[in-house]
Amino acid sequence: MFEQIAEAASLFFTLQNVLIILLGVLIGAVVGAIPGMTTPMGVALALPFTFTLEPVTGILLLLGIYKGGLYGGSITAILIKAPGTPAASCTVLDGYPLTQKGEARKALDMALYASCFADFISNISLILLAGVLAGFALKFGPPEFFTLILFSLTIIAGVSGDNLIKGIVSACLGLMFAVIGLDMVYGTNRFLFGNWNLMGGLAFIPVLIGLFALPEIIHFYARKASEQFKPAKMSGIGATFADFKRCFKSILRGSLIGVVLGAIPGIGGAPSAFLSYSEARRTSKNQENFGKGELEGVAAAEAGNNGVAGATMIPLLALGVPGDVITAVILGAFMIHGLRPGPLLFVENLPLIYALFIGIMLSSAYLFIVGKFTIRSISRISEVPNTILYPIVLVFCLFGSFAINNNLFDVLVMLLMGCVGYLMLLFKFPAPPFLIAFILGPLLEDNFRQSLILSDGSLAILIRSPICWFFWVLTILSVVFLVKSRFKRNIPLG
Repeated sequence: MFEQIAEAASLFFTLQNVLIILLGVLIGAVVGAIPGMTTPMGVALALPFTFTLEPVTGILLLLGIYKGGLYGGSITAILIKAPGTPAASCTVLDGYPLTQKGEARKALDMALYASCFADFISNISLILLAGVLAGFALKFGPPEFFTLILFSLTIIAGVSGDNLIKGIVSACLGLMFAVIGLDMVYGTNRFLFGNWNLMGGLAFIPVLIGLFALPEIIHFYARKASEQFKPAKMSGIGATFADFKRCFKSILRGSLIGVVLGAIPGIGGAPSAFLSYSEARRTSKNQENFGKGELEGVAAAEAGNNGVAGATMIPLLALGVPGDVITAVILGAFMIHGLRPGPLLFVENLPLIYALFIGIMLSSAYLFIVGKFTIRSISRISEVPNTILYPIVLVFCLFGSFAINNNLFDVLVMLLMGCVGYLMLLFKFPAPPFLIAFILGPLLEDNFRQSLILSDGSLAILIRSPICWFFWVLTILSVVFLVKSRFKRNIPLG
């Protein structure tokens, strides 16, 4: 045991490894902060540079970009309402209103503190609970995934604002857009309208950019010149320890939500962020302030987002199953270096695993350092006039949409979704329910249909295991608490 730890230390503690993690976190923060650029894109672009590096060094570079990107996405989400990552779209809900109030510094500080704490908790969970959580995730079949996703969809109510009917309509619109493309079960075409570009469905990144970044730009130029305003400058003080203490319960809960959902392959950071946000809102004493500039909302969203960072590595290392798109790229890095993640990796290359654990823990410290530096430098973006800033953002939006598949059709999708998002903004239909339904809709449908195929059409399979019952109970309790809280606050459903 001690020999293996000593060998791991010798593998990790080189100047190159110590600096490569710092470089990775810095690159990730910058990539995540650029609207249109995504963390998976940053990790994928960095993959070729790892070919000539040692396995530990190359993998740690990708992990650093991963962790930095998760936090970096919150920067532009807070400052200009243009989330750099899908999960950061939840941070927009309270982060941007805080910027409009002149409290962007406080929002950015809280996002950083919540991100670092959640990342640390996730890393500890990876090291201590890999076997247990990976074994739990291994028990999930289509029925278990269906009930989990059904429960996750109840968070739509938590982000619908004061008008649940409009939130449900927005979610239904998201589900409708999600089923565009080729049916993977029977191979039939759905809503193609003769355009073969739609066979693969709508790419997620163009939809995300169009839904959240473009409406704000269109709205800015649609207003009269007399109605234009300059973005609020940064306030002089950041988040205090008292602010962190007040939000700590939501941060801890969001971190744990991120760990559990991150350990389940295919869930990702966006559902975790929205679920954490919804739970924070449900239990908060300041429920009415959520969506209007509540610091606890920023903390909960970022905790849920970053809580998945280490946890997604659990199924990758223990089972060889990538937890999300980014860990799928990292799996490629393992295989390029002749390593196959899974149980045998712990037997044949345990020192390498320990070296990665050391680097992952160091990345949490680097995230805090780089975050502080990034806040000081990039926060000045809020002082740039919108007449200069928005054209730059638009260029990044166009570039980011095109770079996903090198396809002009994705740019068209982004522009059309921008128009849809602008109409939703005008008629006050919330965008987050649309996004949640768009993300979870295909997963819900696929797992439901696979369950029916396994059971020859019997719905009894949806209650076949304790895991299914657990999520059914959680779904029912969530609906009950929702109705109860709305009646208590005298909020109508529509």
